[in-house]
Amino acid sequence: MITGSLVALVTPMNEDGQVDWHALEQLVEWHIEQGTNAIVSMGTTGESATFAIDEHVAVMQKTIDTAAGRVPVIAGTGANSTSEAIELTAAAAHIGADAALLVTPYYNKPTQHGLYLHHKAIAEACDIAQILYNVPGRTACDMQAETVAELALIDNIVGIKEATGDIARGAKIRALCDDGFALYSGDDATFLELMKVGAVGNISVTANIAAKKMADICALALAGQFAEAQQLNQSLLKLHDDLFVEANPIPVKWAMTQTQQIQAGIRLPLTPLSKTYHARVLAAIEAAGL
Repeated sequence: MITGSLVALVTPMNEDGQVDWHALEQLVEWHIEQGTNAIVSMGTTGESATFAIDEHVAVMQKTIDTAAGRVPVIAGTGANSTSEAIELTAAAAHIGADAALLVTPYYNKPTQHGLYLHHKAIAEACDIAQILYNVPGRTACDMQAETVAELALIDNIVGIKEATGDIARGAKIRALCDDGFALYSGDDATFLELMKVGAVGNISVTANIAAKKMADICALALAGQFAEAQQLNQSLLKLHDDLFVEANPIPVKWAMTQTQQIQAGIRLPLTPLSKTYHARVLAAIEAAGL
């Protein structure tokens, strides 16, 4: 089971929107040095929705090759087409990803039974550990705890990234599923609360710029030292909020240009952070000691 701080890695880009492969290598190396426990490649924060399949796979491959087994790499392979999700997940298995992260099908608004059949089909087609990903604020599709419990009975469906920020929902999932099924937070603002009720880690946007602190906080939480974890987390509270003043990953990519980690490239239909929010995000970076 992968535990701790799992960074939802941005995909660095040049000003023209093409992938900055050198910066991608540098980010992976930096996260390993900082103590990040695993890397999620080509999830929401990686702008996966703007990538063609071959380019999507190339970014995952570069991340896996650079990590070289030093930390697990989880490949974002979800799609609103079941056949496309199978294609991406099979590719992730082929190139050596440690697990796949599969967002609920967006836009289609499937029923709970449809969600079950979608994820069951992918699990049966692809021999790789799979983590469900529920983020209804972006997908207009909310996987209920009972559906998660049904899917958890499938051998290679091993966990869920629960990004609702609903602690009661997370606690219900934890109660319905056995201990071998991993619960991860997908919401930086509430991740410590979810870890208190049994989450084993946080798939984090904030970790893109505060990797060591997020790794240290998660380590304390996993050791049951929640008072210490909360104290360390205090300096990051503004970041947890202000990295979402516009749609993710707009603010975090802009913040990373300020910390000189990446260039300012981002792909349409996303645009650079509005000047209205520059001072606010800078203040959050400074409050975090970055």
